[in-house]
Amino acid sequence: MTHKEEGYNEIAILVERFTEQYDSYKKSDYNETQTRRDFIDPFFKALGWDMDNHNGYAEAYREVIHEAKVKVGKATKAPDYSFRLVGGKRLFFVEAKKPSIAVKVDILPAYQVRRYGWSSKLPISIITDFEEFAIYNCTKKPLATDKAYVARIKYLTFNDYLNEFEFL
Repeated sequence: MTHKEEGYNEIAILVERFTEQYDSYKKSDYNETQTRRDFIDPFFKALGWDMDNHNGYAEAYREVIHEAKVKVGKATKAPDYSFRLVGGKRLFFVEAKKPSIAVKVDILPAYQVRRYGWSSKLPISIITDFEEFAIYNCTKKPLATDKAYVARIKYLTFNDYLNEFEFL
């Protein structure tokens, strides 16, 4: 079996588990950390990212930095994940949320991830709670009043992951 087939199968298992226990994951007490551990980390691992630094790279060369530091205005913020090329060049941020957050319509998470991307001059950034997955164009300056759909390039739900596997 190829890495690609293994990844597809891993995501199929995650989608099936999320579907079976959907109601419990949507409760507000199912938090972001649980979501990251149960779904988001395994999801990106299935897509081939070294989420746990199994390669043993020094901090400067890791593919994924958890809680990376970013200057946003005068403040230093910490996006949940910074995905990078080997060698340290940042590609995009991923901001994790718990499934009780409405990623598709909630203005604050969209503004948050777009500010991270804009401040770091990244072309895209992503918000996900596993249930939903939204990719944003970060080349357009975000405004706090922007609706969640502003600058959104693509929106998927967990039911789309297998059909959109090639895209992912």
